[in-house]
Amino acid sequence: MSFASPHPVWSLLAAAPAADGVVSALKLDLLVKLVLACILGGVVGLEREISAKPAGLRTNILICVGAALFMHLSITVAEIGYSNTGQPYGDTTRIAAQIVSGIGFLGAGAILHSRGAVVGLTTAATIWVVAAIGAAVGAGEYVEAVGTTVLITLVLVGLKPAERLLLAKRRTVSATLRVAPGSDYQEFEELFRSAGVHILKHTTFDHPEDRTFELRLVGANKQFDALVDMLHRRGDVVSIQLD
Repeated sequence: MSFASPHPVWSLLAAAPAADGVVSALKLDLLVKLVLACILGGVVGLEREISAKPAGLRTNILICVGAALFMHLSITVAEIGYSNTGQPYGDTTRIAAQIVSGIGFLGAGAILHSRGAVVGLTTAATIWVVAAIGAAVGAGEYVEAVGTTVLITLVLVGLKPAERLLLAKRRTVSATLRVAPGSDYQEFEELFRSAGVHILKHTTFDHPEDRTFELRLVGANKQFDALVDMLHRRGDVVSIQLD
């Protein structure tokens, strides 16, 4: 007696539960998410590494993978509780929400004050968005995660020529500001800031006839012109000289 071989469709249907069991046992779905998060975080991190930024390749990979894992756990913990009890085990957004606030500590650590200027804002923003990419991967939103990675990479790489062009129009100058005796430096610092001019360094010298501020300034030509006009309109300014 001979038996006909089963139809290929039935063979696939019979094998499907076994395949699901393998995927579930080995956590292959989580592995795919973590590998994708590693790749996407690495794409952004590679640009940061080439640019010699503090948060480079490894940092961005770790942030993206960690955010993906937290997001995955945030979803699966609630699903496990629901399947066992029929009631939600907890808020599915609770762990995910902590990614947003928790990543702020890393971002704050990347922002530094150097010689009167704030640096590291782009690095902090990159850390923040890489965590968002990882969270998207952890939630299974692969298209959004990949699209965001492409967009962020284009922004970081593509806007560099425009940024260099803008920075080229800025110059660093030495300035000597002579004001009335006893004048408050903080008041003039606010005036400089309102004109868009950054003070890198300042030294104060008191003389019987005036108070002199020796300054190192960074700004564009238009900003310096506007600043000089504002200073000339003040009655407590004796002179301003830019070198």
